[in-house]
Amino acid sequence: MRALEIARRLAQLNEVKNARQAYMLALQENAGQDPATELEAAMYILRFGSGDDYKISYTIFRDLYNKGFCKDDILELMTGAFYEPNVKMMQARYRKNCARLEKYPYIFRRDFPKFEDLSIRFYPFDDNSYTPFDFRRGKFGEYIDFKESVIKHYFFEDLEKPVLAQDIYSQYELEYLRDNVRRSEDVARENHVYLHYTSWEEFCAYLTCLNVKPLLEEKKLVFLFGEEIEQYPIDFKARFGIDYSGMSVKPLAIREVNRMIWHTQLSSHNGGDMFNEVFDAHPNLIAMPSIMIENIEETVQTVRDGLAGCESLADAQYMFTSWEAPRLVEELYHNRGRTDKDILVGLYLYRKEYSQFLDPNSRIAPALFFQPHFAHITYALKADEKNRAVLYSETADKLRTLPIFTGFKYIKTFTPLRRFTTSHGGTVRYMDIMAAKANNERAEDENATITTDAVSERVLNRSFMVDRQDRIYRDCTIVRFEDGKLNTVATFKALAAFLDLPYTESMTYCSEMGKDVDTPGNAVGFDPVTVYRTYDEYVNDNERIFIEYFLRDAYEYYGYDFQYYDGKPMTKERVEALIKGFDVINQCMRKTWKLVFDEVKVTHEGVSHEGIEKKLQKQMLDHYMEQVDESRMNIADILMSDLRFVGKNGQPLRMMPLLKLDPALMVQPLYH
Repeated sequence: MRALEIARRLAQLNEVKNARQAYMLALQENAGQDPATELEAAMYILRFGSGDDYKISYTIFRDLYNKGFCKDDILELMTGAFYEPNVKMMQARYRKNCARLEKYPYIFRRDFPKFEDLSIRFYPFDDNSYTPFDFRRGKFGEYIDFKESVIKHYFFEDLEKPVLAQDIYSQYELEYLRDNVRRSEDVARENHVYLHYTSWEEFCAYLTCLNVKPLLEEKKLVFLFGEEIEQYPIDFKARFGIDYSGMSVKPLAIREVNRMIWHTQLSSHNGGDMFNEVFDAHPNLIAMPSIMIENIEETVQTVRDGLAGCESLADAQYMFTSWEAPRLVEELYHNRGRTDKDILVGLYLYRKEYSQFLDPNSRIAPALFFQPHFAHITYALKADEKNRAVLYSETADKLRTLPIFTGFKYIKTFTPLRRFTTSHGGTVRYMDIMAAKANNERAEDENATITTDAVSERVLNRSFMVDRQDRIYRDCTIVRFEDGKLNTVATFKALAAFLDLPYTESMTYCSEMGKDVDTPGNAVGFDPVTVYRTYDEYVNDNERIFIEYFLRDAYEYYGYDFQYYDGKPMTKERVEALIKGFDVINQCMRKTWKLVFDEVKVTHEGVSHEGIEKKLQKQMLDHYMEQVDESRMNIADILMSDLRFVGKNGQPLRMMPLLKLDPALMVQPLYH
C-alpha cells in the first residue's frame, strides 16, 4: 500500500492536491480489498476534492454501506454530506406535488404521508440523478436519472385499449406518454393513459424527485394503485358524465408529432433500403424513402423564407398551393416560434402518397421516420496528446447541431449493419459502375469522377461507435441486415419493441408507397441471396483480411465470425504485404485517377511533347498511389496499437448496443 502511505504523509504536510491524487491511486491499488482504506480515501477526497471528485466518495460510501461496513457511520456521512443540504428542496417539491394531486380528478387516493414518514429517501448524486435508500430493506439502490432521455418500456405494443403503464417513475417517460398519446377529445373515444403503481407508499416517496405539474395540465393521466387496477379502463361516461363518442376525430396537428425515429446510414450498401421498405405504410409512422440531407436543409430553408415573406394567410395559401393542404399551411403560418422541426413535419405530412397510410383514429400521434442520406461518409483519424485514436467526421458532427434534429424531444435511433467485407464489396461495385458511367458521359470541361480508397474509409468508418452522451445517440441500437433477412419476424418484432411501435401487418412485407418493390439489382423483400454475396470482382482476400483485422473488435461485439483473417497476431510486415496486395481497389482507383492526371499537358514554346506528357502522367499517378499506400500504413500504425477511440471532445466512444432477438421467434440459427 505504497500509495496509501504517501497519501497519509502528504496529508500530514497539508499537500492537499497531491494527497488527493495519492488517495485516488490508493483506491486503484486497493481495488476493493480493504474497506477501511476505501473509507479513509473517500473521506479525504470528499473533504478536499473539487469538481466532480465528490462522486468518487459518494459511490464508495454507497457500496461500502451495502456491503455492511460501518453502516451507521456511513449513513450518517451520506446524510450529512448529500441529503441534508438538499432536504428542503425535496420537501418543498413533495408538498407541491401532493397539493396538485389532491386537486386532480383522476387520482382516487389522497392519504399522502408526511414527508418525514416516507419509506424511501433519495440522496442526490448530481442535478438529475439520485440514489434511493429504502428504510424497509436497509439498502441503497442503483442510480436513477429521472430525466434520462431513454424510453425503456414498450408502451405502444397493443393499441386496442387505452395505454396501461406499470410503475413508471421516469420523468422523461411520463412526459413522453403525455406528449405522444392523443387526447380522448381528439380521437373521440376514451384514451387516457393509465398509470398503475403497485405500491402507494413507493409512489409517494418518488414525489420528492418528480415534477407532476406538466403531467397534469391536459388531464390525460389516470392514476391507479394496487387493486384499483380492476377499474381499468374506466367508463368515463358512466363515472364522470363525459361522452367522448359524441365528439369528432380531429386531424393531426403538426406539433403533436414530437418523436423522431432516426434510421441512420452507417455506410452505403448496408441494407438500408430494406428497412425503409419494411416501415413503409406503417399506420403510426410518417415515412418517406431516404432523401439527401442537403435537399432537406434546402427545402426547409425555402419554406421558412417563403412563410416569412408572406404578409397574410392568403399569401401563404397561394404560395403553397401545390401542397394541396390548406390546413397545414395555415397551421405553419400561425405557429408562433415556427421551427425547422415544424416545417419538416409539415413537409412530410402534406405528401399524400406517404401520409395516406396513417391511421386517423390512432390512440397515439405518429412518429416521423427519418433517413437522411449522405453522398459520402468519411472519418479522419489522428492520435491525440495521450496517444488515443481520435475519430472525427464533419458529416457526423453536423448532425448534432441540425435544428431538424434538435427540435425533436424524443429520438429513437437505429442503424442497420451488414458484414463489413460484404458491404465493402457492394460499395466498390457501386462506385466502379457509377464512376464508369459518369466518366463515359462527361463533357470535355467536366472533372472526372474518381473512386476513393474504400478500404481505408471502411476501417475508419466507425459510425457504430458513439458517445452515449450525444443526445441523438442516447437511445440507439444496431440491427444486423443478415438477421432481418434470415429471421425476419424475430428481428422486426424486436425492432418494433425498441422503437415503441405496434408490430403491424405492414411490417411483414416490403413495399414503397404501399406497393410491391422490384428494384433492379436488389433482392426482392426478404430474399436472403444478398446475405451470401461475396462480390469477388470488387474485393480480394488481402483487402478482406485488412478490413476484418482492423474491425476485429466490431466483428466480436456484433457476432460476426472471421471469414478471411486467420486470427493470428498481426505484424507490421504482414500489414505491408497486405497493402501491397490491394490489387482490386487499386485498379478501380487507378482507372479514374488516370483520367485526372491525363489532363496534365506539357508544352514548350507552344509545342506539345506527347512522350514526356505520358511519362509525367504515369509518374504522377504512381506517386499518388504511393501516397495512398503511405496513408494506409499510417492508419494501420495507429490502429495496431489499440482499438480504443475517443471523439472530437475527448469522450470515449462505445459500441452501439446490438438489438437482441427473441430465440423463440427465430426460424434459423443466428447468423455468424
